[in-house]
Amino acid sequence: MTTDIKTQGSESAQITALPALSIKELWALWDAHFARRPAHTNRSYIESRLAYKLQELAYGGLPDGVRKYLADCGAKHSKITITNKGRGNEVHLMPGTQLLREWDDLEYRVTVTPDGQYDLDGLRFKSLSAAARHITGTPWSGPKFFGLRDGNTGNSGGGR
Repeated sequence: MTTDIKTQGSESAQITALPALSIKELWALWDAHFARRPAHTNRSYIESRLAYKLQELAYGGLPDGVRKYLADCGAKHSKITITNKGRGNEVHLMPGTQLLREWDDLEYRVTVTPDGQYDLDGLRFKSLSAAARHITGTPWSGPKFFGLRDGNTGNSGGGR
C-alpha cells in the first residue's frame, strides 16, 4: 500500500491509516518525525509512538507543568532504583563539540551530532566507545580514549 500519510486530511484519518502502512512506510514516517530509531522495536510500538506524535503535532504537547508533574510522580513512586556500581557519571556533550585524538600518528576528529550520536569522517556511531573501537580495532572506554575521564590515553592500550 502506498498511502502517503502527510497528504491525508485529519489527524484521526492519518492515525487510522497507520495499521495499513507497510513497515517500510512506517519507518519512513518515523524517520521524518524522530532523530533516531528505537533499539527494540515491534510494529505496535512504532504505530503507537507515531500516533502520539501525530496527535502532538495537531494539538500540541503536554504543558511543561504537567510534564514535570508526571516526571516527579514517576520518580517518587518508581520501584526502580538507579545505582552507579562500578561506573562513573555519564558524559554529556553539547552538539557540535569536537573531540580530537591522535592514534598511530593519525589525528581523528569526532563531532557530537544534534541527535546525540558521534560523527567520524562521515561515519555515525551511537557511542564514543564505538568510535574508539573503530579507530583502534580494540575495545576501549570512549570517554577514557578521548580524555574525558581519568585513565591512560597513551598508545599502549592500557586505558581500556
